[in-house]
Amino acid sequence: MNPGSVLDVQSVTVRFGGLTALNAVSLAVPPCHVMGVIGPNGAGKTTLLNVLCGFIRPDDGQVLFGGRRHNVRPHRLASLGVARTLQGVGLYGGLSALENVMVGASCRASAGFWSALLTLPRASRDERKLRELARQALDRVGAADAADAMPGELPYGMRKRVSLARALVAKPSLILLDEPASGLDESELAELGGLIRDLATEGSLVVVEHHMDLMMSVCDSITVLDFGKVIATGTPRQVQDNPAVTAAYLGTTGDEAAAAEADRDGAAADE
Repeated sequence: MNPGSVLDVQSVTVRFGGLTALNAVSLAVPPCHVMGVIGPNGAGKTTLLNVLCGFIRPDDGQVLFGGRRHNVRPHRLASLGVARTLQGVGLYGGLSALENVMVGASCRASAGFWSALLTLPRASRDERKLRELARQALDRVGAADAADAMPGELPYGMRKRVSLARALVAKPSLILLDEPASGLDESELAELGGLIRDLATEGSLVVVEHHMDLMMSVCDSITVLDFGKVIATGTPRQVQDNPAVTAAYLGTTGDEAAAAEADRDGAAADE
């Protein structure tokens, strides 16, 4: 156990028949920390996220949130202070951007089902509260002007912002971002990087992403998966210089990667 960690993954193993998707994976995320998870296709990144969200139960190991083990289920994530964004945007086409974000804040409502159905005063107060929280979240991600628009009327980059606002609105202590940069252009990537660093001043994030430049610039630490195993962990620079990571991404053997690293070091010494 890592005292004080927001998230503690302990020797998690997941098997699908004869395939081991995750093999004794461990990692810890401190408060106000950005943890990146990278690896080649099929490395187990999405499986790990699905374990954290309760979509998959590990065969071995455990996951602790705030130092405690919970019976994690997707519908209980918000109550644990955890939010997740999807690879796509996942917005409801029949709701405005503001209403989509309000859905993410529903766990903060105090009125029950019958109060809302009968439009009792408490339900009205809740709606005003949720609407204000949703507007604040949209403003936080730079999407305030899109509040009344329908998702289909918005460009893809703006829809991604609305999706992120929906995750933020419940004020989670841990946000799981699944490929947040997919479909964004260079200017939007820069804005996303700044937003991630800003969010880390208030909570922790686990980011699964293929854009290495983004990951190297925003992450405090990075865990690298390959064939379901952790092959490297450390600061972005440490991971970038690790021969095992080079081997995983370039398809070389460990000896070849180490030799290439030695050649680069030797060339730099000669300059």
